[in-house]
Amino acid sequence: APFSTLLWHLNNTTNGDVCISILHEPGEDKFGYEKPEERWLPIHTVETIMISVISMLADPNSDSPANVDAAKEWREDPNGEFKRKVARCVRKSQEMAFD
Repeated sequence: APFSTLLWHLNNTTNGDVCISILHEPGEDKFGYEKPEERWLPIHTVETIMISVISMLADPNSDSPANVDAAKEWREDPNGEFKRKVARCVRKSQEMAFD
C-alpha cells in the first residue's frame, strides 16, 4: 500500500511502500519478526488500518526499518538531516497538490 507522494520515514520504502505488520501477508513471518496475530487478519477495517498508519507516522519503529538510511538519520540526529528531508518531502507534496 504505497503513498503517492515522497515520504522520508523509517517504516516506508523509498518507493513509498508502507511497512506495517497488519498489511503483511497472513500467517508465519519467514524472518521471525512478527507473530501471526500481528499480521493481516480479515477482522481489520479501514479504521484499524488508518490507526496503524497514524501510529506508524507518529511513533516510528526503528527495530525493523524499511528505510535503513532514514532510520540511521532518525536515531543519530532526528532534528538535523532527517527533519530537513522530511520538510523537503512535505514541500514537494504541497507543490504537487496544486499542479
